[in-house]
Amino acid sequence: MNIKRSQIASAAALCACQAMMVAHADTSADAAITAADSQQSIIVTGTRASNRTQFDTLAPVDVFSREDIAAVASSDLNDVLAQLVPSYVVQRLPMADGQVFVRPATLRGLSPDQTLVLVNGRRFHRSALLGARGAQAPDLAQIPTSAIKRIEVLRDGASAQYGSDAIAGVINIILDDSLGGELTAQHSQYSEGDGKANELHAKYGFMLGEHARIALFAEAAQSDPTSRTRQRPDAIAFQAAHPALSVPNPVQRWGQPELESQHLGYNATLDLGNELEAYSYGLFAHSDGTSDFNWRNPDTGTTVYKLTTIFPGWDVRSIYPVGFSPQYTNKQNDMQLLAGLRGRLSEALGWDVSASYGRNAIDYGLHNSINASLGPASPTSFYLGRLTQEEKLVNASFNYEWRVAGLSQPVNLAFGAEYRNESYAVKAGDPASYAVGPGAAAGLDANSNGAPGFSAIQSGKWDQDSYAAYVDAEVPLSRQATIGAAVRYEDFSEFGNTVNGKLSARFEVTPDFALRGSYSTGFRAPTPGQLNTNSTSQGLDTKTLLVFTSGRLANNDPLAVALGARPLQPEKSKNLSLGLTWKDASGLSGSVDLYNIKLRDRFSTSASFAVPAGVPNPLRYTSVSYFTNDFDTTTKGVDVVGSYLRRLGVGKLNLTAAWNYNQTRIDGGKSSIATNESQRVVFEERLPRQKATFSASYDQGGWSTLVRARYYGSWTDSTGNATGDIFQRFGAMRFLDLAATYKLTAKQSLRFGVDNVLNKYPDEAVFQASRGLIYSRNAPYDTDGRNLYLDYTVKF
Repeated sequence: MNIKRSQIASAAALCACQAMMVAHADTSADAAITAADSQQSIIVTGTRASNRTQFDTLAPVDVFSREDIAAVASSDLNDVLAQLVPSYVVQRLPMADGQVFVRPATLRGLSPDQTLVLVNGRRFHRSALLGARGAQAPDLAQIPTSAIKRIEVLRDGASAQYGSDAIAGVINIILDDSLGGELTAQHSQYSEGDGKANELHAKYGFMLGEHARIALFAEAAQSDPTSRTRQRPDAIAFQAAHPALSVPNPVQRWGQPELESQHLGYNATLDLGNELEAYSYGLFAHSDGTSDFNWRNPDTGTTVYKLTTIFPGWDVRSIYPVGFSPQYTNKQNDMQLLAGLRGRLSEALGWDVSASYGRNAIDYGLHNSINASLGPASPTSFYLGRLTQEEKLVNASFNYEWRVAGLSQPVNLAFGAEYRNESYAVKAGDPASYAVGPGAAAGLDANSNGAPGFSAIQSGKWDQDSYAAYVDAEVPLSRQATIGAAVRYEDFSEFGNTVNGKLSARFEVTPDFALRGSYSTGFRAPTPGQLNTNSTSQGLDTKTLLVFTSGRLANNDPLAVALGARPLQPEKSKNLSLGLTWKDASGLSGSVDLYNIKLRDRFSTSASFAVPAGVPNPLRYTSVSYFTNDFDTTTKGVDVVGSYLRRLGVGKLNLTAAWNYNQTRIDGGKSSIATNESQRVVFEERLPRQKATFSASYDQGGWSTLVRARYYGSWTDSTGNATGDIFQRFGAMRFLDLAATYKLTAKQSLRFGVDNVLNKYPDEAVFQASRGLIYSRNAPYDTDGRNLYLDYTVKF
């Protein structure tokens, strides 16, 4: 995306001149200019032309300003997008291993790694975590919200423009480059009395000499855990059977983890003269969190609390007399660095060359646990190992404005090439975390109890190279009609090449009403982590309350091959989008877009297999599975977005509404999701088909008020057991959020807000009550109740 800065400045100047010409008009005219200005910001996502606005893009693009982002209380970018984008859903997933900290988020109901994330127009690296069904997506929580100038969300397939992953759409985060400083301190707490959080955000932009512009960012946050838990029935029975003991209540906690995080970053440009500019940004993050695991009951945990002659006189009750709930820790270090040069070879031809490096490393630990098979030699705290994702990218792009006789505007022709190296590494944990000690022969559990560490066998480093070339053209056939076409060739070292294309068109029926549509093919390439790694996890059967150990094997593992594993191939998509968009002089604007996404060879885990007798099983798996891409889906939906912006009295009224309907159906395949009815139900109904937001803000004098209503449709949850799945249907939920801001001075403001004012909770998860869980951990919204916050901001 090569944007000619002089053209952007000219467009901005034109808008400013238009606004000045009507500055003394009446209220309705003032509202019209305000609405027009809202449509005139230059869009850089989904187009490589330098003059596209939100109204005249060939595909739907949502734009959220710094003020929109700041209006959401949370500093987690996932929560911000969940409140602003109707088709974006993020889950909390308490007690779900690494997903507690790297939360899965979906756009249009597709996999988290089927949405491409960009920062300043360049690919942002993935997290090291392989989440649900093996998805490996970027962790948006690593990007500080105080560093963001605006967010552009392209709701359309764009693999032909950007490469792998851009199936559901593209989220482009534009970093702030404004001058001046801003400092915000925030305190929040749930009305239940827990989850206290304190945050400090700082941003300062300045000129270094006459030609260098630098913006610096810093954030620090600390949050206490929440708990929406009842005492487990078996813990109550254990207390009754052992009145001399003092059993914690609750014995395990369902809720948000304890978390501390720090973010640093910069965004810089240097004018070298002769339209040559150097640019760079860096984002650095560290976080440290702790979450509970399931309680181990001394009376029923026979594979831990078992006396054996192998360890005479040793009893785990001497260490954990009232049982134990392992404490799972997650330490992350994340960074993204980019540097580049851009300039012009002529008035019509611009160029841009950049290189970036991204890295996410997660160190896992487990405390308050034991490897029972080691007996008295077992530690109670374990280092489980490290996962590391690294990405290196070099991009060269060119943008040519080709003036063609007979066309009122030039043809925008973009082309370029890209090289990307992606690597994944697993570092082994403490030997005790994966050891199978002598007590295993007597039936005592091996490995650190709760989360086995990565073994020396599982450790290693793998990488993958890809080379790409692309061409992208936008042709203005007339003042009313524009067509676009893009094609991208990409070659991967692990599985070969792929070619993807896109056709798009827009027809302006009137200056304020247009039709648009696109058709594209797309893909998502399997990552080195998905291609090569093994993992081990433990769970709790909600009927027997016994721990089971599952293994997910790499597709090239001999056992996986023997059970039917085949080499992974890219997921492939066909995207069709049709829509209309409008704006008028009254301040009303909006769009309606229909979409159909057909995906084949979708990626997931296979059915679980029992380990055949006589096959070596050193990690003592109860069952094993492997990754596969064997099923197809069709996703259909509609996005409706509208806004109304105008002067009202002496203040300004801004109304926004957005609604998404999304349905995914499985078309066929051989995997467990396609062939097992229970798995199909989980896949198709786990997220609401409808999600909507409505907000109204009014600014007058020193006051600014906000009312936001959020709606989530019904959805289905399930609980896996050794004997099958149990389903529960949850009804629709409605939340109301309120906030008010008062300007103490021209530079200082105080805001008070309440999310979930009515303290709404969903139905209780009745089938999981045996574990002390009150509300489903798979809910697509926060289940912690009312949250109150207060923040103070000073600008300088």
